Amino acid sequence: MGVALVENFNCKGTMKKRSGKNQSSSRSNKATTRRNQSEDESDQGGMNNALHELFLEELADIHNAEQQLTKALPKMAKAAESEELRQAFEEHLEQTEEQISRLDQVFESLGEKMKRKTCKAMQGLIEEGNEVMQEHKGNPAIDAALIAAAQRVEHYEMAGYGCARTYAHMLGLTEQSALLQRTLDEEGDTDHKLTDLAETVVNIDALK
Repeated sequence: MGVALVENFNCKGTMKKRSGKNQSSSRSNKATTRRNQSEDESDQGGMNNALHELFLEELADIHNAEQQLTKALPKMAKAAESEELRQAFEEHLEQTEEQISRLDQVFESLGEKMKRKTCKAMQGLIEEGNEVMQEHKGNPAIDAALIAAAQRVEHYEMAGYGCARTYAHMLGLTEQSALLQRTLDEEGDTDHKLTDLAETVVNIDALK
């Protein structure tokens, strides 16, 4: 009886010790898992991932597009027959310069250097706008054609800013997302103003 009791005690003791080792191993595994999850989340919300690189590329593309536009808008304003349209282009030029400064602010806040990139899409849109000005020069529909060209530009910019804003949000870049949203709102307002001007003045004049 005495021997049997000792053997049972040893078995229970051994089982407890093994259980203790398993619990310790389990805690270690959980800690490792949490650490790996934390590192993954840090990568997702930080600067070392593909989305962040795409975000920077999008910003560089938009920045160059805006710079090209600052050279095109004065020509469009000069070509406009309507004083209201001319004023709209001039006001948007000032706004575009502010938007470029805002993009610079985004890059500075990220501590990143802007990549040199030529926006070929904007190049094409501006070339098309130049063709419009030549083809419709002296034509009653010149202003309607200019608004069409300008709205193509606006829609392209809205797509770019919308993507960049969304990327910033996904990356947890709250301040940068807010700055891009501000510009996106401005581009939308400009597009609406051009539509109103076309429907109330410019397109009507083109019918004469």
